Amino acid sequence: MNKIEEEKIKQKIPQSARILQVREKAKILREKIGMHTFPVGVKFILQRNVAIIDEVAKIEDVKRLNRHRYCQAVMEARHGKHVLLDKEGIACPAAAAAFGFKPLPEGLKNGKGLVGFGITEHIDVGREMFKEMPSLAMGELNSLYLFPLETAIIEPDVVVMEDQVERLMWVVLAYINVKGGKRVESSTAVLQATCVDSTIIPYKQHRMNLSYGCYGCRDATDIGPDESVLGFPYSDFDKIVEYIEHLSMKAIPNSRSKNAYTVLKKRSAEKVLRTDIFQMHQKEK
Repeated sequence: MNKIEEEKIKQKIPQSARILQVREKAKILREKIGMHTFPVGVKFILQRNVAIIDEVAKIEDVKRLNRHRYCQAVMEARHGKHVLLDKEGIACPAAAAAFGFKPLPEGLKNGKGLVGFGITEHIDVGREMFKEMPSLAMGELNSLYLFPLETAIIEPDVVVMEDQVERLMWVVLAYINVKGGKRVESSTAVLQATCVDSTIIPYKQHRMNLSYGCYGCRDATDIGPDESVLGFPYSDFDKIVEYIEHLSMKAIPNSRSKNAYTVLKKRSAEKVLRTDIFQMHQKEK
């Protein structure tokens, strides 16, 4: 075996070990906060590294999506599927523009589209919402590979999580711990919640971003009325899981037990009982 072949093997071994570690950490994250679906890994396959597509296809049966919105791709992945979304397969024109697949249609760019959807009644408001939209450079991205982290075969660029707000709250708190206690600043237009808010902003700005969902994803996916979505850079994944494990030892179970609320209800019940007894005595007199 020559030195080049030996080096290639050395590179493969830690990578394989790392992927197993990612899967295990993703499982810990899901179980510790009680998620009903999987945390999603998102890999940005740029034009310069399209070979990743062939490598992924060799290992995992990846479904190439057609006529799907990005939020629907996230839905597929959080329910366990490995999917690929590209310029030809993406259906949402706003997400296509955000990812640099296609120019934003004039009807959206000028604000009239959002007026038509009933999202705003003013064209200038609709125009401003798209004007401020963070996006990738046109043609920079080849495709997006989305997968449940628990069955990862490569490391992603961004982690996207959809679930009930209380569960996501603990992920935000873990992130605050990772960042030394600094408050989380977030950006949203309640528009493009999964594509821009939870994927592009974490990817481009290297920070967690929170979203309440949006008109599009709540119409096009199974996200529940009590659920929301957030995204964070994969570089923070390990530390976030560490802090989730810490929070699960005391903070999470204590908070979910609602001890303080139980005491309040007990005091209220006792007060009502005392009042009833007093009123009963008054009537007897």
